[in-house]
Amino acid sequence: MRAVDLIEKKVNGEELTSQEIAFLVRHFSDGSIPDYQMSALQMAIRFQGMTDRETSDLTMEMMHSGDVVDLSDVKGVKVDKHSTGGVGDTTTLVIAPLVAACGGTVAKMSGRGLGHTGGTIDKLESIPGTQVEIPIERFKEIVNEIGVSVIGQSSNLVPADKKMYALRDVTATVRSIPLIASSIMSKKLAAGTDAIVLDVKVGTGAFMTTVEEAKELSTLMVNIGNMLNRKVVALITDMNQPLGMAVGNALEVREAVELLSGKIPEGDPLYEVCMTLASYMLILSNLAKTKEDARKMLAKALYSGEGLTKLQQMISAQGGDASYLCLDRIDELCQTKIIKPVYSLKEGFITAIEAQKIGTAAQMLGAGRATKADKIDPAVGLVMQKRVGDYVKLDEPLCIMYINDASKAKAAEEEFLSAFTLSDDKPAPAPMIYEIIGG
Repeated sequence: MRAVDLIEKKVNGEELTSQEIAFLVRHFSDGSIPDYQMSALQMAIRFQGMTDRETSDLTMEMMHSGDVVDLSDVKGVKVDKHSTGGVGDTTTLVIAPLVAACGGTVAKMSGRGLGHTGGTIDKLESIPGTQVEIPIERFKEIVNEIGVSVIGQSSNLVPADKKMYALRDVTATVRSIPLIASSIMSKKLAAGTDAIVLDVKVGTGAFMTTVEEAKELSTLMVNIGNMLNRKVVALITDMNQPLGMAVGNALEVREAVELLSGKIPEGDPLYEVCMTLASYMLILSNLAKTKEDARKMLAKALYSGEGLTKLQQMISAQGGDASYLCLDRIDELCQTKIIKPVYSLKEGFITAIEAQKIGTAAQMLGAGRATKADKIDPAVGLVMQKRVGDYVKLDEPLCIMYINDASKAKAAEEEFLSAFTLSDDKPAPAPMIYEIIGG
């Protein structure tokens, strides 16, 4: 068996066998197949696609290329939530403790952010003392004790994906649905969970820019899960504007605490998306039969304060100072040298917000990374004051920026303002959740 023959086979649009896919992944992982041949294969996949069976086989081989976490000694149905990435996407900090407060088992491994803003791990690290690199045995102990723990991914979790993605990033093969699906699902499956709720973002701040693309990706990932005996549901959610109002690390932690304290009302986009994702996590955990039952359970955990208590317990168990996670102290995490309102250049209804530009503006302030080596400033970022459909006047701020380096402010402000489209006419409201696949 030769890599060049298998590349040719895929170039011709033929289906690779399970044995051929295993050969390619294993020999690329051990260095026998060079980067240029894997790059050629991934380009062929981008143009010719893969069948569901091929993608499932690719997922399995990538999953077994490194460590596979065994959570069999953790009680309950282990449920996870994965987002394909967005701006102001504070959902994990809300959902994980709420589901645990309802009796769920959330053993989650998350990554760091690259691009827009920080990832969930960066947000947790904005809470003083919080450890996200902890041994697997301690991770499992915490989950068994309190029902939830969120830690960083093992360095040897799905190494084949790391090598393949590094090539995709520089060869214009990132936007391949089979490669995206296998990358996401291999990491989730290697992390040992029984059930997965996928939050597939669509819009100007997401990989998927159309609902059709998002539906294709969602359906493929649900099918992969079914083939590999995992329960998977995918929600296609809007990312044509930031989901939450806060974009930054400590700022998003503060917004999560506000939501878990009952300060963000029902109907708010962040509230609604969190409650829907969490509802399906409870259903897949066999803790609720219907969305209505799940929502009642979650509302009880939210308004009783049990969800916030779970978050505080998790942070304490991971070495953090949970005293910051209350309304009296949370502002201490968001202190910066400059707090500056940014005003619109004209009046009108906001008809569109390019979410990626909002994320880029926060990144320019230091809330995200342009390269893996960049250091994040946990306190900086911005808090939106307006959403799509709102009317804005010249004397009303579009956002409040939290700034520590004044030299970065002007460029970030220009990037932020370029994200907005205004009109004399109010736009029709867009859905927050477009479709649910597998539910």
